[in-house]
Amino acid sequence: VNYVGTEHILLGLISEGEGIAAQILGSMGMDFEKIRAEVIASVSAGEGGTAETAESSGEDHPQKSAGRSRTPTLDQLGIALTEMAQRNELDPVIGRSKEIQRLIQILSRRTKNNPVLIGDPGVGKTAIVEGLAQKIIAGDIPEVLKGKRVVQLNVGNLVAGTKYRGEFEERMRKLVKELRDCRDVILFIDEIHTIVGAGGAEGAVDAANILKPSLSRGEFQVVGATTIDEYRKNIEKDAALERRFQPVMVEEPGVDDSIRILEGLRDRYEAHHRAKITDRALEAAARLSARYITERHLPDKAIDLIDEAAARARLKTMEAPEDIKEKERRLEALRKEKEAAVVSQEFEKAASLRDDERKLGEEIEVCRKEWQKIRNQEEPVVDAEQIAGIVSEWTGIPVVQLTEEEAARLLRMEEEIHRRMVDQTQAVNAVSRAIRRSRSGLKDPQRPVGSFLFLGPTGVGKTELARSLAEFLFGSEEAMVRFDMSEYMERHEVAKLIGAPPGYVGFEEGGKLTEALRRRPYSVVLFDEIEKAHPDIFNILLQILEDGRLTDGQGHTVDFRNSVVIMTSNIGAKDAMKGQGLGFAAPGQGEMPDWERVRTGIVDSVKKTFRPEFINRIDEMIVFEPLGREDLLKVLDLMLREVSERLSEKGIHIEIPVEARTLLLDKGYDPKYGARPLRRAVQRLIEDRLADLVLEGRVPDGSRISVSVEDGELVLVPNAGSLEGGDDVREGMGAEEKADT
Repeated sequence: VNYVGTEHILLGLISEGEGIAAQILGSMGMDFEKIRAEVIASVSAGEGGTAETAESSGEDHPQKSAGRSRTPTLDQLGIALTEMAQRNELDPVIGRSKEIQRLIQILSRRTKNNPVLIGDPGVGKTAIVEGLAQKIIAGDIPEVLKGKRVVQLNVGNLVAGTKYRGEFEERMRKLVKELRDCRDVILFIDEIHTIVGAGGAEGAVDAANILKPSLSRGEFQVVGATTIDEYRKNIEKDAALERRFQPVMVEEPGVDDSIRILEGLRDRYEAHHRAKITDRALEAAARLSARYITERHLPDKAIDLIDEAAARARLKTMEAPEDIKEKERRLEALRKEKEAAVVSQEFEKAASLRDDERKLGEEIEVCRKEWQKIRNQEEPVVDAEQIAGIVSEWTGIPVVQLTEEEAARLLRMEEEIHRRMVDQTQAVNAVSRAIRRSRSGLKDPQRPVGSFLFLGPTGVGKTELARSLAEFLFGSEEAMVRFDMSEYMERHEVAKLIGAPPGYVGFEEGGKLTEALRRRPYSVVLFDEIEKAHPDIFNILLQILEDGRLTDGQGHTVDFRNSVVIMTSNIGAKDAMKGQGLGFAAPGQGEMPDWERVRTGIVDSVKKTFRPEFINRIDEMIVFEPLGREDLLKVLDLMLREVSERLSEKGIHIEIPVEARTLLLDKGYDPKYGARPLRRAVQRLIEDRLADLVLEGRVPDGSRISVSVEDGELVLVPNAGSLEGGDDVREGMGAEEKADT
């Protein structure tokens, strides 16, 4: 014996006789002589293979005792797939008969009989090899492959524990010798690219170079599996290694094939989760994952959807009803109250509480038994709605079936947006129609939800409509991804959007546009002042608008099919304003020019500026109408309401009468620049003065600030003291608005 094992420690303990361990064993009625005889017999019987067993006793997958196996090293490092197939531990393989037949065909060749399966992650490469193992066990295989064992080698196990120089090479030498001597093994190496460089530290020979000679002579057979990128990066660049393998391309299955695969796996997942999975759930998993989870591949992503939806359905049945939880909370409160009564020596109260505690405990036990009975009778069901809910969680896309409440909200979308948008009815209607088409499932599935070009002068609400849309769809303006195209006027700045190509600085970081859409695929993408962008930017936009996708610098395809693409431009506005003011009433005039003529002029300017193929891909070009005094008065009311709400958070109330708002409108009205001068006037005349009052300490919480007009100027007067009667400033403003109209 050349090692110390647990059997030798046991012999030492019982030989001592006087130790604590021996006393414990004796107290349990152990016969020391019988134990000694059995241990000695066991050690003597396994003496021939003890060294090898000890060497690999730390490995994860022992298959057979080293003394009885012809491939002890392989048994310790690998997983026997054929044995798992015999025990029915492998999932059924559906729809891959063509690839399995190709695998058998290559394995039957005289030379280059080492197939390597190449395909995207999750398409089923490992499942094909498991299907081969199942065919071998079933006997549905040519004579040349009958009796073969398929063993999956874990490269991590192969390298693990080889601390000293030469240990890895010695382990590989034993493995190769076993494979050479035992010709009935087909070695499967998943992620075969990892053998390149494995164990090759400090000039040592790596696993790939150790395997090459045996593979070239056909001394044993290897089946590999890897992705297209890893094969190109690690295998193809080593021509001597590449020529030993025969590539087999594994394509991603279609939606219909994936549904058949899910049907074959349904029994396994139903048994594991103890839930029923409907046909509609399988179909929804395949179709929704193909539609919305674009960065992964079928059938893997569809299987994951089924798995998680079934887990969620099962967990819901395991959660106690709310009435039981409430009683348990009351029981815990009674226990604490009883303990407090005992501590304070209120024994009568404690006795009463003890009776209440016992009674409530009995009630909880009865309720739990009834709930358990109902739970055992009702089997959780996984339907298409649960699958859609999981997709929504993963992607943030609201693919759950439209509820009556959401449908009604979409029908009044224009009204919701107009709460913060003034006028621009045509633009709001066009955007609303596009969203309704998308949510009802009628839009072209290969294009964005909508693509719009917003035209018109500055300050008329183009960017504001994009913000309103983001807030309506997602509840927050943060869901809008905004790009100021004045930052993308040079050719090289295209890389900022899609990411730098390989070899350039910033390659690992990705692009601003592509990374934003990968994180939040359902969003509003705003390209502000698109006419300032470099012409190469429009080549990118062509692909987004037509195909709904874009490939970044790292080769990842980003999905734009669930986003709304909005571009804004001021083209034609300046030229038109040189004439009649682009629809604004010129100073001193009360008439508006022919707006339709101006609109046509702007559209003609756009057609002259942008290429026809770009214009042709836009769903709708919308010219925003200029804002008149009445429209700007509504905009002013919205601005002042925001100021009032911010002050209310601090407990401060403000009153702005009609004459003060009229003065603000006069100070901020500029027909050339729209609503932006008005915002600057509110900041200068209201917000700046309020800030001074707050910093001077003249506006304590609960104050009311009165705004008045004196000698053509606004005057802010703080009145200390809380409001009485619940007078809300916003209600007061509403009354003043009515008086104004």
